Order: sequence, then structure tokens, then C-alpha cells
Amino acid sequence: MAIARFPVVVLDCPDPRALAEFYSALLGWGIEKSEDDWCTIRADYGDSIAFQQVAGYVAPQWPGQERPQQMHIDVDVDDLDDAEAAVLGLGAVKHEHQPGTSFRVFLDPAGHPFCLCQA
Repeated sequence: MAIARFPVVVLDCPDPRALAEFYSALLGWGIEKSEDDWCTIRADYGDSIAFQQVAGYVAPQWPGQERPQQMHIDVDVDDLDDAEAAVLGLGAVKHEHQPGTSFRVFLDPAGHPFCLCQA
């Protein structure tokens, strides 16, 4: 018996609306709820990601652990080159450290690491 219907991943950030717009464009999910300090995006099938404003937010530093990433999002894509161009156009930054060949590491506009993974 499940206790909850859908888990919601919540990312700390300085600007919830801006980060929600980035991930909304990346994933094709709609922005469902938007307030000054909170924004949520949701897929048609129910999954969601929320973004909360944190005063004094400091981005993770990956791969170092002085400011650990604590979590990251993997996004499956059909073509790494096409997906890379798309996320760079949305405001992501390709990380200088690329430890694999079947995935690529980027930083979202708030500095969270995420990976594009060859599906």
C-alpha cells in the first residue's frame, strides 16, 4: 500500500520561476504553480518538480565535495549532440569535467548538476 501518489523533487534556488521555466522547456512539462518563493512544473502523467527560493543560496560544486550536489537529475535523450545544443540554448552550461561518453554533465541556471544520457 502506497502512502503517497507522486513524489515531488524540490530544488533549492535563488529564482524559482526562472529555474521552473528552464526545466519546463527542457522536459516539455507545464508550469502548474508559481509564487514568489515557489514554482512547480508537472508532466501530463503526474510527475513533478518544484523549485523553492532560498535566501543566500549557494550552488553545489561538482565534482568537488566542499559544497556537495546532494542530488542530480538524469534526462534520457535520443541524440546527445542535439540535446546539448538545446540545453545550452536554454541557459545551461556544460561542465568542464565530463567523466563518461554515454552522458554529458551540465549545470542548470542555478548551478545544479544534471546529465543528458544517451537513451
